[in-house]
Amino acid sequence: MRDDVEMSTSDENNSLTVWPVHVEVRVSSNATARFDTIRNAVHNYIINSFSHIYLPSTLQGWEDVPLLASSVDKIVASESPCSSPSLPLEQIALQIHVYQPSDSDAFEELATGSGRGDGEEVMAASVCELPSLGWEGLWESLIYADDIKSKLLDYIYATVVFSDADVDFNIVSWNRMVLLHGPPGTGKTSLCRALAQKLSIRLSDRYPHSRLLEINSHSLFSRWFSESGKLVQKLFSTVMDMVEDEETFVVVLIDEVESLTSARAGAMSGTEPSDALRVVNALLTQLDKLKHRKNALVMSTSNLAKAIDTAFVDRADIVQYVDLPSREAIYEILRTCLTELVSKGIVADVDVPSLTQAQLYERISGYPHAAIESQNPSSSSSSLTDTSFSTLATEPSKGVNGNSLTNNGHSQVEWRERSKNVALRLLALAEKCRTLGMSGRSLRRLPVLAHAKYIGTLSMLHPRSSSKNQGSGSSYPKVGQKANGGEGKSSTQVEVWLQAMEKVIEGQANERERLEK
Repeated sequence: MRDDVEMSTSDENNSLTVWPVHVEVRVSSNATARFDTIRNAVHNYIINSFSHIYLPSTLQGWEDVPLLASSVDKIVASESPCSSPSLPLEQIALQIHVYQPSDSDAFEELATGSGRGDGEEVMAASVCELPSLGWEGLWESLIYADDIKSKLLDYIYATVVFSDADVDFNIVSWNRMVLLHGPPGTGKTSLCRALAQKLSIRLSDRYPHSRLLEINSHSLFSRWFSESGKLVQKLFSTVMDMVEDEETFVVVLIDEVESLTSARAGAMSGTEPSDALRVVNALLTQLDKLKHRKNALVMSTSNLAKAIDTAFVDRADIVQYVDLPSREAIYEILRTCLTELVSKGIVADVDVPSLTQAQLYERISGYPHAAIESQNPSSSSSSLTDTSFSTLATEPSKGVNGNSLTNNGHSQVEWRERSKNVALRLLALAEKCRTLGMSGRSLRRLPVLAHAKYIGTLSMLHPRSSSKNQGSGSSYPKVGQKANGGEGKSSTQVEVWLQAMEKVIEGQANERERLEK
């Protein structure tokens, strides 16, 4: 291993280090070609078409290859251990993962009987086939300050390497269990689901089938004394049946695990029924059995880590705290929200800078992040009434000479300056959100609230059919259509959107103050 490290270091000094790059190929539902045939075609296409690969990026141009055009929906170069955003092809070892997601995102409910012969059934868990089309893009949408996602992937890869090498489990042991804890709304459950989705893609060459089983912790406490422990045993008996198929990778998710494991201390002190003690003991026993299965992974989440039984925490290979997002993470979340709205035509076209570029603008401008808003009088949320928001949202932007310009008609200087202002104001918004302690879940609903409260084009929506049939006789104007019949822009200008976001964040701050009183 030391020789490998030295070779890698030497290669790196000579710029010859070869980095693995993961390429994910989503196959269409009507594809008939074999996966290995598609994999080879993608490999040849990349080798013959690119000199560099940008990470992450969606590859284009494969539609000109007949086999790929008829079989593939999307090709994404997702990530690499290398920190560089671009790698030359000679330094890349392609890791191509071909997958076909299930078009059904419905969960199959898993019922467990009480065993009393009275017909009582408990919805103890739900099962989802992976990869799921409904969870496409979930992994990419999760943004954290530290590299939590890569840490989790590296952990899984390490367990696979150790298992493949037949490492003596009595000497070096691992439990294949992860515990994520932290404040509500930080994306713990979403991260577990996204990781399960990612693993179903990355491990598809060795596990053709994958399943996610989400345990309903609250339902495992039966109204019948002493039955709860049996319900746990029956549920994990079903899990063991699933992992018996060595071609199926099974991820078990125990959400809000404290509801299962926090009761043992109370049971021992006499403040909780002894049935709670049986539940915890049964769960720990089943987890100990499951750790010997190579195709199983247990993930758990908790908002109250101090309430979790210490024996459960001790079994977790990784105990990861998921904190509220930092200013930098909030910027990335708001940036992805704005980029999505621009791509869907809700906000007019604008270049949204990356975090690195935004931080460069901030340093060059010489303004601290808390004072960015004050250096631009037009960004003051109090300078516009609710009525003027609707007016500005539909008016064309003005050029330096007062002439109306389309989005593509801006000069390069003006376009860059506008992009810079967007970056600085997004940084200011990110700082305000960080001060408020907003979670990722709260951040992602801000654009909807901003649009609903301060942009307000909902009353001007027209029936869907009228966009295709202009002679439908509908009395509703199009979004962005002026009252006098003239056509304005249907997309909201980014400055208006930013001001709406400032106002809605201010409103959130006021509401939190009222809650704390």
